[in-house]
Amino acid sequence: MGKKILGIHHITALAGDPQENFDFYAGFLGLRLLKKTVNYDDPQTYHFYYGDAEGSPGTVLTFFPVGANSYRLSPGAGLVSAVSWSVPAGALEYWIQRLGTHSIEVHGPFERFGERAVAFQDPDGLQLELVETAEVSGKLWEYGPVSRDYAIRGIYSATLTVRNHQPTEQLLIGGLELRPMAAEGNRRRYISASGGPGRLVDILEQAEGRYGIVGLGAVHHIAWRTPDDRTQLELRGTLEREGYALSPVLDRNYFRSVYFREPGRILFEIATDPPGFMVDEPADRLGTELKLPRFLEAQRETIERFLEPVAVPEFNKSGAQP
Repeated sequence: MGKKILGIHHITALAGDPQENFDFYAGFLGLRLLKKTVNYDDPQTYHFYYGDAEGSPGTVLTFFPVGANSYRLSPGAGLVSAVSWSVPAGALEYWIQRLGTHSIEVHGPFERFGERAVAFQDPDGLQLELVETAEVSGKLWEYGPVSRDYAIRGIYSATLTVRNHQPTEQLLIGGLELRPMAAEGNRRRYISASGGPGRLVDILEQAEGRYGIVGLGAVHHIAWRTPDDRTQLELRGTLEREGYALSPVLDRNYFRSVYFREPGRILFEIATDPPGFMVDEPADRLGTELKLPRFLEAQRETIERFLEPVAVPEFNKSGAQP
């Protein structure tokens, strides 16, 4: 059997206004809207998925738009404090200009582990970074508003902010089979043995920092990818024997999920690569309709009446012009 964890599967955050979220991620950043569905645990809330052309694991950022009047993030330890995207070498100047044109404050460029990056926030305050790297992967979405020469290629890394790095590090290395890669000050980097996007993660230690509170602009959880159901069950058993309290396996339609808290309080998910986002929509129609799981189809009329209408970008369909 291969490695149990292949890197980051997806990251899920909390947003405010659903249309604003669409416009920023599918419009401004140029990601593909992969799926318009609902939070299965709260079907009166949307669940949006963005990523590369096919929703490859390691390229996907998802959102629960919980309303602009919801409570906001209180930064601190126990949270995923930044999501980093990979862009091609030489693309940062384009993005600095694009961000400035849209009156988005930019921090940088700065260098981290020998690579150039910039940092900024989305409309709800989620901390994002763009990192220039020669190792670009993912299936490029060619019909979006950003030229392929500069387009985002997938998740580069995520930053886990904790008060004590050692217990979280022990889980990453011993449980999830990541390897230590480098360190700069209070930041430590780990890498999955697999290739592709999402194979890096950083631990940022803030020993004296307060604990953060999840709200608008915060990451709700980070999901790690595992190749199949059998491997997921084996990993679940291993983690349970090590004393972690895990959820049962939950069917999320596009993957199966197990949830637990890591020692630094961050919510982790173990998600399977299969079956993927084309189980209920063909590749050229991804994200164009509201998709519900079978157990919610009987409630479709009620759900659609409650959800705020949103306009899907016209260029979300393959070959359609904006």
